[in-house]
Amino acid sequence: MTGKLITAIVTITLALVFYTIGVWSEHRSKQLKKNHLIFFWFGLCMDTTGTILMGQIAEQSMFTGKLSLHGVTGMLAIILMIVHAIWATIVLVKNNEDSAKNFHRFSIAVWAIWLVPYILGMIIGMR
Repeated sequence: MTGKLITAIVTITLALVFYTIGVWSEHRSKQLKKNHLIFFWFGLCMDTTGTILMGQIAEQSMFTGKLSLHGVTGMLAIILMIVHAIWATIVLVKNNEDSAKNFHRFSIAVWAIWLVPYILGMIIGMR
């Protein structure tokens, strides 16, 4: 196992930890708070870093011009995480109750979608 692969695995796992803490603590408190937003952004940063590293290692990635199911779901997950983090920022700044209610449902959906490429990556890595 190379150092780059170990770094990618650690950063993507940290993304899982940060994002899970942010989403589920926000869900349990039923109120979006600044610390949830921090966890969302940390999770996004870790996932993006890990994805870039994994893409440099992989034979099929956006860097090689060949995308796999894992690559497509991974890019979708990052795009949704970006939308999620930006929306969370806007909801906190505007302090709008209606937006906050819709946001809570969106958080769980994005987290669940994010798990798909994470689990696919583990399965692919174990082969």
